[in-house]
Amino acid sequence: MTIKELLPVINARVLCGDDRLDQEVNSACGSDLMSDVLAFVKDKTVLITGLTNVHVMRTAEMLDIHCVIFARGKVPQEEILEEARELDIVVLTTEYTTFTTCGMLYEAGIRGTNERSGA
Repeated sequence: MTIKELLPVINARVLCGDDRLDQEVNSACGSDLMSDVLAFVKDKTVLITGLTNVHVMRTAEMLDIHCVIFARGKVPQEEILEEARELDIVVLTTEYTTFTTCGMLYEAGIRGTNERSGA
């Protein structure tokens, strides 16, 4: 599934990176603990979080995460969005909670980072 295809699934709004919405997403990780993200994330994962600090973008950069979704309608400060632009990270926001967002993506076929498709 592409980032563009997941937008209507979670009723997301693009905050930056609308020129990179054709990137593929294979799995999702929902967490506010960046240490858990570091432990479990794999290739082509979308990160769903309620944190809006610089650590989110630094973690995304280290793991080559191309899309971060901020839950509960959160919007990070402009300096965080600017860093995301510099790192070519797509940033979305959705009004849903992290749990609900993960469930909606799961129903759409996106699996957790430790699951295989069809499991």
